[in-house]
Amino acid sequence: MSKLYAMQQDRPDTGRLLVNVSSMISSRAVSGATVQITDSNEPEDVIDELSTDSNGQTDTIDLPAPPLEYSLEPEAAQPYSVFNLRITAPGFEPTVISGAEILSGQTALQNISLIPQFETPNDNSVLYVIPPHTLYGDYPPKIPESEVKDVSETGEIVLSRVVIPSGV
Repeated sequence: MSKLYAMQQDRPDTGRLLVNVSSMISSRAVSGATVQITDSNEPEDVIDELSTDSNGQTDTIDLPAPPLEYSLEPEAAQPYSVFNLRITAPGFEPTVISGAEILSGQTALQNISLIPQFETPNDNSVLYVIPPHTLYGDYPPKIPESEVKDVSETGEIVLSRVVIPSGV
């Protein structure tokens, strides 16, 4: 069942989501899988529940997204909405995708490979977390490097600017 949500001020646009579900062992499509979609801010409220067809695909669903203008300016707010997906299918371990990103006017394609269940009675669900982009996440600062590099060292050297060789 689909719930209708009032558009929030920061998410007046919509993006689309299409989910492909397959088996990790055989890469065959998994028909009849259930995909529950929740907002990452409200993980208990199911926005929609979809089922896969014989090709392992769900219908394309519209989800709220921030305005397209957010992605056109570097200092703007986060230009995508973040959703969680819970995928279950008979004979497979449940899987959770945390951090599926939806951009305004774009179709996000989420491929999921389910692990077959081998006679295990307990819930061994698998959780995949997609971390936030470095622009919006909380990451440690870059370690400063010296401008002059010792070329006698083995390994890779990271240059501070693009250098085009005069010949190859």
